[in-house]
Amino acid sequence: MAATPTADADFKPAKNSPKHSLHRRNIIVICILAFITVIALAVGLGVGLTHRHTSSDVPDQAKASPATDQTSSSRTNISSKTWQPTRGTTWQIELQNPLANPNLNVSVYDIDLFNNTAATISTLHSKNRKVICYFSAGSYEDWNPDRDRFDKDTDLGNPLEDWPGEWWLDTNSENVRKLMLTRLDLAVQKGCDGVDPDNVDAYDNDNGLNLTASDAVVYVSFLATEAQARNLSIGLKNAGIILPQVENLMQWAVNEQCVKYNECELFESFVENGKPVFHIEYPESAPSISKQDVNKYCDPKGFSTVLKKMELDEWMYECAGSGIN
Repeated sequence: MAATPTADADFKPAKNSPKHSLHRRNIIVICILAFITVIALAVGLGVGLTHRHTSSDVPDQAKASPATDQTSSSRTNISSKTWQPTRGTTWQIELQNPLANPNLNVSVYDIDLFNNTAATISTLHSKNRKVICYFSAGSYEDWNPDRDRFDKDTDLGNPLEDWPGEWWLDTNSENVRKLMLTRLDLAVQKGCDGVDPDNVDAYDNDNGLNLTASDAVVYVSFLATEAQARNLSIGLKNAGIILPQVENLMQWAVNEQCVKYNECELFESFVENGKPVFHIEYPESAPSISKQDVNKYCDPKGFSTVLKKMELDEWMYECAGSGIN
């Protein structure tokens, strides 16, 4: 560092002494260079510190949430072997009983995972049909064979309104997720091509577990990752609010009553991207269907729409096909 003024005042070289004058100039030059070096180091250190943000320095809006991270990772894990149906694919859904009629002129059957056997699914495959296996991923059902493996003290929330024998599940529970993995394994064993996990929209209901839309995004992303790791396709069941966060993970959507609730536009991006929306409406007059019913419920453009009774038995009216089956 350069000498202080006091030191300079006390320094008195001999007059006209070349040796002492040169010495003093050398000291001054060295001090100046040292000072410049210190400044440069300080600036460099400051720049370096500026670019070494901790997580608390990053603005909230720039942080990726756990759900976003999981979703992005999952996109890269979708296998080329994963079945991807196309927009307008015809279908039948029958959940109340074991499948009664495997001979309908449709491309896809959505049937209950537990009610149907591997032999039934093999029969459908022999007829060149694809099979989606339904199970409830977000509710406990007291009639399923794995019902005793849930912890009723910690895994269950409030009962589902109007659905006796069902309770909302804590989708953040490690035990619940473990049991869902077992169900996915069962789908593989039976030969299902994809899965239809229902009741992932607890956030929109009085679930008693404080489950939010963010919880649903994380849970659906988890299910998609695990399904696709098993070469199972997967669709989003209802839950239109979270669709933008998970759409890229889904091979289709299954929607109930978007006409009745005026929310079909939420799912239009699927058909715009060439993916099917398997759409159900439940006319009160079913199984009696009038022209007025057809005009009202069969309107969504590009959706694979069927009219059903609420109990989802064998009966179906296919909007894009030959009508009643």
